[in-house]
Amino acid sequence: MQEDDETRRRIPAVSPPLHPSVASLSYLLGTWRGQGEGKYPTIPSFHYGEELCFSHSGKPVIAYTQKTWKLETKEPMHSESGYFRPKLDGSIEVVIAQSTGLVEVQKGRYDVDDQSIILKSDLVGNASKVKEISREFGLVNGKLSYVVQMSTTTNHLQPHLEAMLEKI
Repeated sequence: MQEDDETRRRIPAVSPPLHPSVASLSYLLGTWRGQGEGKYPTIPSFHYGEELCFSHSGKPVIAYTQKTWKLETKEPMHSESGYFRPKLDGSIEVVIAQSTGLVEVQKGRYDVDDQSIILKSDLVGNASKVKEISREFGLVNGKLSYVVQMSTTTNHLQPHLEAMLEKI
């Protein structure tokens, strides 16, 4: 029995081949780390450290995890995880669950030549105040840039988070 448990815990040494739907976004795969800035009319602005991880299993989906921390103390701040589901026609759906309990379904487009992704919320769930979230990702001089915009019951859609991350 112990041998079966050990076998189940092993991770394959070789990554499976990329699914054709994922190949156009293969530049995302790996771990990205850097710093970001947050702001919104209802909170003081802040800076944070961040790590994003994108991985694949050979299926038509990219797994996504994100974690942030306070720069001064390294204390954890926010985390989320989900899946990017690109289609061959350039459309993409992203589902994300945040550590706050908020869930998002976002739809948008990716551009292979620009290496960019533009998303807009189709659904924001379990959030009494957040009404809309948009995300834009882009590769800029080999670094991953993103901007998250948010609207609430009291504020229109506007920038909330932005970061520049390097692949590690």
